[in-house]
Amino acid sequence: MSKLPLSIPDGYELTEHGVFPKEWDIKAIGEIASVSSGGTPNRKVKDFWDGDIPWVTTTLINGNDISYANEFITKKGLESSSAKMCKAGTILMAMYGQGKTRGKAGALTIDASINQACAAIEVNSSDSGEYILHTLNYMYEDIRELSNSGGQENLSSGIIKGIKLPLPSKSEQTAIANALSDVDALLTELEKLIAKKQTIKTATMQQLLTGKTRLPQFATYTEGEKQGQPKGTKPSELGEIPEDWDVLSIEECSIKVGSGKTPTGGSSVYVDSGRPFVRSQNVGWGELRLTDLSFITEETHNTFKGSEIKLHDVLLNITGASIGRCALASEKVVNGNVNQHVCIIRVISQKAHPYILQTLINSESGQNQIDSYQAGGNREGLNFSQVKSMKFPFSNNLEEQTAIATILSDMDNEIQSLEQRLAKTRQIKKGMMQELLTGRTRLPFNKDKEA
Repeated sequence: MSKLPLSIPDGYELTEHGVFPKEWDIKAIGEIASVSSGGTPNRKVKDFWDGDIPWVTTTLINGNDISYANEFITKKGLESSSAKMCKAGTILMAMYGQGKTRGKAGALTIDASINQACAAIEVNSSDSGEYILHTLNYMYEDIRELSNSGGQENLSSGIIKGIKLPLPSKSEQTAIANALSDVDALLTELEKLIAKKQTIKTATMQQLLTGKTRLPQFATYTEGEKQGQPKGTKPSELGEIPEDWDVLSIEECSIKVGSGKTPTGGSSVYVDSGRPFVRSQNVGWGELRLTDLSFITEETHNTFKGSEIKLHDVLLNITGASIGRCALASEKVVNGNVNQHVCIIRVISQKAHPYILQTLINSESGQNQIDSYQAGGNREGLNFSQVKSMKFPFSNNLEEQTAIATILSDMDNEIQSLEQRLAKTRQIKKGMMQELLTGRTRLPFNKDKEA
């Protein structure tokens, strides 16, 4: 849990679990808490289900508070099975589950029953449950390593009882837990704010990109016999659209639709620097993911200049699991190339704004069109004819398109800024946990309250 320092500071001692303050104890969970698990009522008995008792499974355990349940059982279902009733404040740990679920912990904020994959850890009053939860989340990777070997790696009640935890006094535990919980509260508020901003952006997109809501400066006629009158709508193959908008296919509003290829030799020809080489994993939903961007030499680039990327090209994934993801080419990939899994759409600037087209392709309307081309709904791949045939409504006024793009991209920038702040706060919390839960940094606490 704690990396060994070059020398042990005064007031600290070396234990089998690392270096901790001398006055801290190292105890197993079984010494400070009771550990048990639950069960599942018989699914075939209707009287056992759809009652008023929350029934929690490992899918709800993610390191945070557990304040709701997706399923409910009846009192009869509880009494007729090994499902366990737990009080609010009980720590739950996933003993097994898909992906990275195993080993995760969370705390109930409601009274609820649990299934057999959940371990209920009920901490004695002499220790802080919040501190124990923070410590278990900090030790998550180490706990996973304790799992049984076999076809499915599991934790057991015995393994959980044997997990050793560093334990300062309860007052110091409380001080540490309060500090970390304050950061958790900030993280939660940031997550809520990001979700709210994303919801607002989605609603704004639905209104502005369909013309259901017009920006004031484009909502009325500014000259001629209709000057000052509101603009109406007209029917189209995509439904009702503004009368001064048209439905355009990608073919009608672009001068290039095509992809590249993988160089002979595949990844073996990639170099540390050179021409950027964009693959499908680099194209996200409205953003480029460049952490693992590859590069090719000038010589390799010269063998397929037809796939050279220009600024603001619309990049669309046309094969694989990420089919349909679309993003704009930024300065970081300009003059690079794409492989055969990424399609370059180069729009005609007099007809369509690149950001608008990218956003439309990523929208529900665009993804529905992509789905309609896939046999059996498997989203296996798009050909260039299918890409060219995709249709969307566009304003005939490029100033209106630009104004819409500016509003939506400003929203993107705000959300991205909040996401960066969220990531930074998570890193701050990680650093705090490393310092506080190992005793490297000590917080002031009320010793007068010590038992």
